[in-house]
Amino acid sequence: MIAIIDYGSGNLKSIRNGFQKADADVVVTREKSLLEKADALVLPGVGAFGTAMEHLRKYENIIHQHIRDDKPFLGVCLGLQVLFSESEESPGVKGLDVFPGKVLRFPEELRNENLKIPHMGWNNLNIRQESPLLKGITDDYMYFVHSYYVQPDDEDVVLATVDYGLEVPAVVGYDNTFATQFHPEKSGDAGLEILKNFLEKVI
Repeated sequence: MIAIIDYGSGNLKSIRNGFQKADADVVVTREKSLLEKADALVLPGVGAFGTAMEHLRKYENIIHQHIRDDKPFLGVCLGLQVLFSESEESPGVKGLDVFPGKVLRFPEELRNENLKIPHMGWNNLNIRQESPLLKGITDDYMYFVHSYYVQPDDEDVVLATVDYGLEVPAVVGYDNTFATQFHPEKSGDAGLEILKNFLEKVI
């Protein structure tokens, strides 16, 4: 069973529908007992880093134990950013620190290059290294909506990037823990393929 964490900060219906299209056994829940038993956890998210972390504190130990047990985990959009140590969006708020590093705001100078903030729309991936999550994915276009990007301390966790005035991580991961800055559930057939690849880690 895949459990989507309902912590009050995510587009739960769309990510659930995405996994249902991939024929997954998926539930949306805030029940700790279900989350602890889940074969895989999915952490979606939209909104502000600080607000998300305030709501996530009650699930922090469950998330860390799940990852320590090397069970499949997927963060999406803000669900990627909260896996990092801290964010410029919410100074002083500690993230989950699964991936040591910072979350930075896109520089205002991008506007001089006619690039809008937030980065919103379709952009193609640059695959940096092979990963089971990205099986069958090359330079496919994915759907992004974000004003902040992650800067990991360890570049080896970057699996794919996207160019938006600067090259920023689009997919990070190690072992069975993965996260995407884009929305796979809104990224057409290529995004569905990523969800299916994640599902293969669960079966």
